[in-house]
Amino acid sequence: MEVEVDEKDLKAAGAEMLSDGRLGLRIHGWEIESCNRSILNSRNLHQWEEKLHTSHFPEMVFGDSFLFLKHVKSGIKIHFNAFDALTGWKQEALPPVEVPAAAKWKFRSKPFQQVILDYDYTFTTPYCGSQSLEIEKEKHGRGKESLGSCTLCWEDCNEKIDVVSLASKEPILFYDEVILYEDELADSGVSLLTVKVRVMPTCWFLLLRFWLRVDGVLMRLRDTRMHCIFKDDTNPIILRESCWREATFQALSAVMKDLVGD
Repeated sequence: MEVEVDEKDLKAAGAEMLSDGRLGLRIHGWEIESCNRSILNSRNLHQWEEKLHTSHFPEMVFGDSFLFLKHVKSGIKIHFNAFDALTGWKQEALPPVEVPAAAKWKFRSKPFQQVILDYDYTFTTPYCGSQSLEIEKEKHGRGKESLGSCTLCWEDCNEKIDVVSLASKEPILFYDEVILYEDELADSGVSLLTVKVRVMPTCWFLLLRFWLRVDGVLMRLRDTRMHCIFKDDTNPIILRESCWREATFQALSAVMKDLVGD
């Protein structure tokens, strides 16, 4: 999806595009940037193996791709990257999804290789994004201030993301989709983690989605949505909603039969 931005819309919203070849914009105290890079090379992948203590990775890891949102005054930083997502996968360590015996041979890397699926080869992750709060510390030496950071704390609330308002025909000032990793599960399905961002004159909205399909076995969806309305330049309010769903092909087939039967 390509979005053509009208300079008049940008100016009317008080926004400006980022410079120095970066993709993104500044608007109402927020700096929003995205980057799509190629997959990790073997050297970088080896470094990740050492850091995560595993030799198992998706077929395509876009390790240098990211989405970054920073609110300058408050110090809030929200970013999305493959390394943190795979760290979540490693920590959750779900049991492997059972596949039919006839499909296991597809996971071989060499002929006659014995296939032992003893890890979560779907790379399902509980990752909801990486967040931090940058805080200023005391001044020292020539009046410079040192910076520290701490983790953001999310609070439960009754307020929900206003989906209706997001459907309004506001001009889109910035849009991008960043793929963090992808695996075709040896031609037996797909495992995909992406994040999309959309910026309008009154707000920004993003969707982080993990999508899994193991052919003939299981479908799994894990969504995280975030929404921020431009009201307070000092202390912005960000709503976050997460939704996890999954179903077996057998269960979905039964539902479809009931619907057709009705």
